[in-house]
Amino acid sequence: MGLNNLDVTNVSYFKLNNEINIPVDNTIPLNKDQEAIKAFFSENVEPNTIKFDSFRDHIDYLLDGDFIEHEVIDEYPFDFIEDLYNFLLDQHFQFKSFMAAYKFFNQYVIKTNDGDMYLENYEMRILFNALLFANGDQELAKSLATEMIAQRYQPATPSFLNAGRKRRGEYVSCFLLQVTDDMNSIGRTVNSALQLSRIGGGVGITLSNLRESGSPIKGIDNSSSGVLPVMKLLEDSFSYSNQLGQRQGAGAVYLNVFHPDIIDFLSAKKENADEKIRVKTLSLGVIVPDKYYELVRENKDMYLFSPYSVERVYGVPFSYVDITKEYDNMVKDDRIKKYKIEARELEDEISKLQQESGYPYVLNIDTVNRANPIDGKVIMSNLCTEIQQVQIPSELNDAQEYVKMGTDVSCNLGSTNILNMMDSPDFGKSVRSMMRALTYVSDASNIVAVPSVAHGNKLSHSVGLGAMGLHTFLAKNQIEYGSPESIEFTGVYFLLLNYWTLMESNQIAKDRKETFYNFEKSDYANGSYFDKYLNEDFAPKLAKVKELFKDIDIPTKADWQALKDSVQKYGLYNEYRLAVAPTGSISYVNNTSASLQPITRLVEERQEKKNGKLYFPAPLLSNDTIKYYKSAYDTDMRKVIDIYAAAQKHVDQGMSLTLFLRSEIPEGIYEWKTDTKQTTRDLSILRNYAYYQGIKSLYYVRTFTENNDEIGSNECESCSI
Repeated sequence: MGLNNLDVTNVSYFKLNNEINIPVDNTIPLNKDQEAIKAFFSENVEPNTIKFDSFRDHIDYLLDGDFIEHEVIDEYPFDFIEDLYNFLLDQHFQFKSFMAAYKFFNQYVIKTNDGDMYLENYEMRILFNALLFANGDQELAKSLATEMIAQRYQPATPSFLNAGRKRRGEYVSCFLLQVTDDMNSIGRTVNSALQLSRIGGGVGITLSNLRESGSPIKGIDNSSSGVLPVMKLLEDSFSYSNQLGQRQGAGAVYLNVFHPDIIDFLSAKKENADEKIRVKTLSLGVIVPDKYYELVRENKDMYLFSPYSVERVYGVPFSYVDITKEYDNMVKDDRIKKYKIEARELEDEISKLQQESGYPYVLNIDTVNRANPIDGKVIMSNLCTEIQQVQIPSELNDAQEYVKMGTDVSCNLGSTNILNMMDSPDFGKSVRSMMRALTYVSDASNIVAVPSVAHGNKLSHSVGLGAMGLHTFLAKNQIEYGSPESIEFTGVYFLLLNYWTLMESNQIAKDRKETFYNFEKSDYANGSYFDKYLNEDFAPKLAKVKELFKDIDIPTKADWQALKDSVQKYGLYNEYRLAVAPTGSISYVNNTSASLQPITRLVEERQEKKNGKLYFPAPLLSNDTIKYYKSAYDTDMRKVIDIYAAAQKHVDQGMSLTLFLRSEIPEGIYEWKTDTKQTTRDLSILRNYAYYQGIKSLYYVRTFTENNDEIGSNECESCSI
């Protein structure tokens, strides 16, 4: 019959899956999910998968039909490829939930040209990933295949989806661009937004360098229209260039809180904003220096500074001026045009908008740069707030050609699955294999349409390895989310990721006799990066956490000293290594909780476009784990912040940290509450708490309303893993 003619009224798996949401004797009938998996394979997968007489026939069919790339297959002896596929089949992989199988076969599998039949299974998708990322290295291909079939490593969606395909998109789909204060740069950025959106890109753009509304152009006062028209141009670009209608173009724009257009910038997202300025699909982020928190705390006026005059005085674009350090000087400097508002007025506007829309994201820029080991300045983040890398501005002429090529950013992402990683026979080897896979993605990426992105990637070789499934791991081990044990576990886990990614990046630099650009000016080269590991003992102290790591070696101070010596001698290949992205559909395929955040519901409800609601029970849900699976909406968000702060100490970039609140907050969660209504003060307290805990960035604020709506729940699909 084929997938396109499948009569969903004649299949039982949707009905079985939906029955999970109907309690039986006050319990969740989890057996219905297992029945749904079996029905899905017997009613959908098996009858709609093309069968072949041999593995050779199968691969030849895919090659001859232009489904997969000859170059990937030709890198290896065919016998090796067949043996590797048989090894994967011998692992007897089973999907652990209906949602996992459904998401995989709907989103990731190669299908016939008419979309009617499946041409591969989970093992074959992993095979092509392993072959591509290993780039001809048979030992690495076997190692990567082992990591992926055990679901210890999960490449980001664009990598996992496109590996080996002949007709494919890019392996990366997340980019960061900056605009400088001239028309050529604005024009080039709009073109870049079109190009990157065309290839599936989620794009973060900082507008902080642009002169404010009413500032002069060519000496004529009040000529500039400020950042809002540029936001509209970008939104329209993303909407127009949306991959033949397959998805809405996705963009985020950032603005510094000391930019004079900041109030208008935030107002553009309000539901009641004038249509001329309202942005519906663009995400908003604010860049927040330390000085802002000080002014809010002391309830002072704050001055907003004209980027146009700041650049004329300081000789660099606004983003590159340290506002916290220079604030008092800028206030006194008569050459700099400034505007006065109340700091707490802006604080209130931010909270109001977060209540209404979930935006803006928050980037604590001084926290980022204090921890940044790389020469230069981080000025912005991406669509999901976890990518934070130094950039260099470009200079363009009137032909929009590069007079000076700067550096912008592409995101090369992957994730560990914490539950399965903790069972790895060799934790270090697992991480090292993952670093090789991610480095291949960086090496193979060449975004020619946006030269500054290609240039930045070529110089930095940056990647972002993260983690998902923290809540699932904690529940399985009967540890309460946010407890001292959970916080210490998270810190030690990310310490290990940091150590082994450093180790492998050092090995790659040694093998290739090449480091990232300007390595010699970094804190790695002068050795100061390693001070905290040589001066502080990060080994687990709590009995429960010691037990969890009993079979995993924790690096000693001597190990860190040896690593420091080797890094100073041979360098690092990757400028950045770690970042915790949101995990969207891929965490379902891995049957685990998303990222490091708590689950939202014991049985999560997903609205699928054609097939109505599907249900995903919390992974490993049982009588033993259920009491450790408290919803994020019923959790003190300070516990979430504490968990992320423990990881952040070891993560060189950032993390996508979502805050979850109810519009009616249950009593007893927050001691400052005198009633249950969520207020702007609640959000302000939590943002400030995150700042003082050393959190670099905050992603969405999601509010669960009394009528079961989620405000701010439009997941970023472009750069989620």
